Amino acid sequence: MSNQTDTEPVPAPALTLTAAFEGIEGSYSHAVLDAYAGRRGVSFAPLGCHTYRAVVHAVLSGRADIGLLPVDNAIAGTIREGYDVLAEYELDPLAEITWHMDHRLLGTPGSTLAGIRMIDSHPVVLAECGRFLATLRDVRAVPVTDTGIAARDVAAAADPARAAIASSDAGIRYGLIELANTISDHPENYSRFILFRAPNARGVAADFEPATDYGVRKTSLVFSVADEPGALGRCLSVFGANGLNVSKLDSKTRLGAEHQFAFYVDVDGDIREERFAAALQALRGVTANLHVIGSYDATTAPPRQRITTTVTLDLKPPATPAPAKNSWKVTRRNPATIARVRVGNVIIGDGHFVVVGGPCSVESREQILATAEAVTSAGAVMLRGGIFKPRTSPYSFQGLGWEGMDLLAEAGRAVGVPIVSEVMTIDQVERMSSAVDMLQIGARNMQNFDLLKAVGKTDRPVLLKRGMAASIDDLLSAAEYILSEGNPNVVLCERGIRTFETATRNTLDLSSIPVLRERTHLPIMVDPSHGVGVRRWIVPLCRAAKAVGAHGLLVEVHPNPSEALSDSEQALTFSDFDRMMAELAQVPIMNDRVG
Repeated sequence: MSNQTDTEPVPAPALTLTAAFEGIEGSYSHAVLDAYAGRRGVSFAPLGCHTYRAVVHAVLSGRADIGLLPVDNAIAGTIREGYDVLAEYELDPLAEITWHMDHRLLGTPGSTLAGIRMIDSHPVVLAECGRFLATLRDVRAVPVTDTGIAARDVAAAADPARAAIASSDAGIRYGLIELANTISDHPENYSRFILFRAPNARGVAADFEPATDYGVRKTSLVFSVADEPGALGRCLSVFGANGLNVSKLDSKTRLGAEHQFAFYVDVDGDIREERFAAALQALRGVTANLHVIGSYDATTAPPRQRITTTVTLDLKPPATPAPAKNSWKVTRRNPATIARVRVGNVIIGDGHFVVVGGPCSVESREQILATAEAVTSAGAVMLRGGIFKPRTSPYSFQGLGWEGMDLLAEAGRAVGVPIVSEVMTIDQVERMSSAVDMLQIGARNMQNFDLLKAVGKTDRPVLLKRGMAASIDDLLSAAEYILSEGNPNVVLCERGIRTFETATRNTLDLSSIPVLRERTHLPIMVDPSHGVGVRRWIVPLCRAAKAVGAHGLLVEVHPNPSEALSDSEQALTFSDFDRMMAELAQVPIMNDRVG
């Protein structure tokens, strides 16, 4: 089963690619890449990353040509974080690699098994060695981010009471001795990894096509169903009816969706096959949510059917070509992908309609806590609040700064929802990213290109507001700056533009919503508060925004608008917000999958 046993001749390296993986040299992922490169006639320059998400960002930003993520283990089961990251981002999976996990207990020279009191390793590896660890008395297992890091740190500590579970290669690399071997709960312990690249990969990554190990293909997808009798059975019958074999099925409660379960599924076959296209069409009708990760070369599946045609899946409207003068890559790339951005446990896009409520500015602890409780009780799923406020007049309230950030974060924790706030300068990005769940780029900074690049390098979703005098083309080009740096989680926001009309604060351009839905896969939200600036007109515009196809709303709410330190004329009262949410419930969500 393991790819390590291949005996084919080793070709001379034809390509040199940078490969991103979680951990450092000496980790299992690094060993997998080294072995795979040798068999496939390529050379990999390793790029270690701190997290699975950082691996994906390295590939999407172009810092790495390919990436590697683990997705399951024979003992520990599904590595859900690996699947979740692959599902969250639009990627091009290339191949699965199976690897025999031959764990060793490693210590510093002079240490003994009896003297060990602390063992470092990756949490999944610790789970794979549970029986062995249970035989050791008075020993504490310490989860760390990577087996290579565990081996390195044990070597650096030079503590005879401390050991690491890692590979024999890591022991040799870091000068450790072997205290015990074959310590997995079962000797046939394999992990499965997915090798991937960015969609529409360029440069050397575009030339890299892995050789199919046994002429087979596999497709991974994630879907969710309602918690009701027969829901899963209807999905599985779709595969059987179309002659498709389900080789993996695992589940978890779907975060952010009450009474729904998400299923991780591997199916033997390729998405380009006609039978697969028919199955996906049928699945759309029996699932609450369906996301196709992609098809890739497999090591364990029956021979694939000959693909004689390329099938275009009718899962969404075709993208309208961008004008020739633009070189956007923001338009839909994969016909099986629907726009969606995850912010904490909230999904924006793909049939979800979200409401974000909160004050224009965080003014006090009492104000933000009261507002958080009021808007979430009414149905808002995210909390907004300004920390640093760009104001036309230098004498207006500019926000509480970092104190406001702490108060907003406290309020978000108190009611259990993600928070979003505006970042204004490059030097604020890192600290803001550590505290808020979504970074907002305001209208005045939409074309602050250095700031756009900075948030594009983070792992935080970005809410990008349309500039006061910006065209739709300008907005999409600004989004490109974020996307090109590797951050695909961008939500566009229509907040009104400057026109000759003076009856309202701005002119809320709701016609931009259907235009953007044709041109881009990115979700679109509407900020009617800034759009009109008059409290009594906001609720009807919220209804209109949902009806025309927006994926969500950003609404200003204050306990006592007349006392608000900023934008008092446009803030809704708590009762106004309750009425707005009740009226919105009567407006249907526009389906992304039209046409």
